Amino acid sequence: MTDGIGRPARRLARIKRLAVRLIYSRHAFWGLGIASFLESILIPIPLEAILIPLMQVRRRQIFLLSTIALLGCLAGATVGYFVGYFVFDAIGQQLVEMVSTPEQFEQVRLRMEQDGFWFIMSVGVIPIPFQIAMLAAGATSYSFFLFMLASALSRALRYYGLGLLVFIAGNHAQAIFERHKISVAIVLTVVVLVIWGGSLLSGK
Repeated sequence: MTDGIGRPARRLARIKRLAVRLIYSRHAFWGLGIASFLESILIPIPLEAILIPLMQVRRRQIFLLSTIALLGCLAGATVGYFVGYFVFDAIGQQLVEMVSTPEQFEQVRLRMEQDGFWFIMSVGVIPIPFQIAMLAAGATSYSFFLFMLASALSRALRYYGLGLLVFIAGNHAQAIFERHKISVAIVLTVVVLVIWGGSLLSGK
């Protein structure tokens, strides 16, 4: 029981040590891009634990760091989409079991077919594994352009929002984020849902 509780804490501690090494490394940009890529595919890396400290030390490069994180995520999203598109029938079940449950994936697949763009937008800003949306988008042959557009908009909101937080709050940004991250996710989700609802009403 104790080991099960302590494992996430040890993982977070390792990620924070990685962040400290990256801050002053000449490979910081590459490291951030790779971490963002891996986080978007399968590895559960809380990217904020790396991105916020980097931004706090490299404040003149906040915009660049946000952009690198976004590009790494979009590269991962591309891989996830085409995995779902080309090889889901062969290995999709195993991938689903790594990040979700078959029941949850089936619900995501149905939502993707009904409200693909706005569903991807909502998943991109709330704490639901984004990998499920990638696989479902590919498996349902959802428009790659619209998938990437929704992914870019939602993740840009996340990463550039973090950059704005660091710009305003400075060294207090990490503590503020940890204290309010659930509230922020709820607010962003409500905003996306309101815009989504407005687009549906205007289309009638």
